Order: sequence, then C-alpha cells, then structure tokens
Amino acid sequence: MKMIVAPLLRIFFRPWMEGEENIPDEGPAILASNHLSFSDSFFLPALLKRRVTFIAKAEYFTTPGIKGRLTAAFFKGVGQLPVDRSGARGAGEAAIRSGIAVIERGEVFGVYPEGTRSPDGKLYRGKVGGLARVALATGAPVIPVAMIDTEKVQPPGQVIPNFGVRPGIRIGRPLDFSRYQGMENDRFILRSVTDEVMYEIMRLSGQEYVDIYATAAKRQLAEEKKAAEADRKAQQKADKAAEEAEKAAEQAAEQEKAAGQEKDAGA
Repeated sequence: MKMIVAPLLRIFFRPWMEGEENIPDEGPAILASNHLSFSDSFFLPALLKRRVTFIAKAEYFTTPGIKGRLTAAFFKGVGQLPVDRSGARGAGEAAIRSGIAVIERGEVFGVYPEGTRSPDGKLYRGKVGGLARVALATGAPVIPVAMIDTEKVQPPGQVIPNFGVRPGIRIGRPLDFSRYQGMENDRFILRSVTDEVMYEIMRLSGQEYVDIYATAAKRQLAEEKKAAEADRKAQQKADKAAEEAEKAAEQAAEQEKAAGQEKDAGA
C-alpha cells in the first residue's frame, strides 16, 4: 500500500497534507475522519507514515466474482477488519472490541464517526458508539481528520476516478478524553465526546454540518429522488396524452376539411 499505491496517488493526484506532525510516531491513537468517498480508504492510510487499521463491512470480504475477490484481497492486504453489519447491536460491539484490540497493540485505529459516506458532501451527526467507547475504554487520544475534495476525485457510484482533482488531508491536534475514562457506558458522556470530535472535523473540513445521521439523510434523498422520478413519469405521461390529443384534433380538423372539399367538388 505505502510502497506502490502511495507513489501512484502522489503522481496522479498530487494530494496535499497538513498537520501530519499531530500523529504520534509511536503508541496508540484513534483517527476520526469525515467520509466523503470510497477513495478515502486509499488516500488516508496510504499517505500517512504509520499503518492505520479501519473496520470494514463484511461484504467487502465476501462479495463473489473477480471484483469481489480483488476488493477482499485489497482490504485484507491493508489489514482492515471485517465486521458483519447484519445485526446492528452485534456489529457495534464487534467494532468496539476490534478497535480496543488495535489500541491495546499500540497501533492506530481509524474510524468514520458518521458511519457511512456523506451522500452530498455535508458533514452529518456522529454516531454514538465505536469512536467514543474505544476512546474512553482505552484512554487513547482522538485525532480529528478532514478529507478534502475526495468526493470530487471519486463521487459515489463512480468507479473510474477523476484525475483533474487535487484532494487533501487536514489533521487536527489530538483530543484528550482521559478525564472521562471508565465512563464508556454513560450515553450522555458518549454523545458529548462524539459531538466534540465532530465539531473539530467540521472546523477542519469547512463542511456544512447537518444534525441528523447520514443514513437518515440517504433515506430522505432516496425518497426525494423516487418522488421526483414519479413526478417526471407523471409529467411525461401528461405530455404524451396532450400530444396525442393535439394529434387527434389535427386529424379531425384535416378530416373535416377533406369532407368539406369533397362536398364542394360534388356540388
């Protein structure tokens, strides 16, 4: 990843980075990043000096076909941890255990607090759970990270990246939540910690913040898209009906004209 992918990314995209000195050279740390694009999983771990271990949905490791095998090989190769998301609570507990294990090994654990990619480039509410609970259970510092313009490199649903975009990574100063250590079961503390991290990510990224979960925003956008598509089809149907009515009127007028001409000829 660092010897092959990173040089290629630097050559083709010329990414910039600010604040890398905020990541310790050794010892445990948690990177909390916004999530704009699938390419975040390439740029962030490839360009940093230290190895970053993220959790990844199990589907990346089990999808059939050539593409699925290549995806699984990539995620295994960079040390990502599969988590089965079929049961929300079980998936959350598995992610927390995985994160704690990474921190206890003295490594860097990466997490996307929003839980999924932003559907429109805005920053959404961080989910209470993995980030805050791992931080409070281990005492590891949380380092906010802002990915910049990666959604322009690879918009959602697009496979081939756009090579004319120069993305960036902005890394903030570590946040110390050791004062809350041992309080990882207090939901109010978890929310406070998560919101503080999200505020720092917002400040670093310059994104507009929306105080709802990204998953809810995706549902809203999907419903709006569905409604817009229904309106479009209804309008097309109405336009077609109007066109057919206009044609019928023209045909009736032509028939009436032809009948009048025949009558005049007979007279």
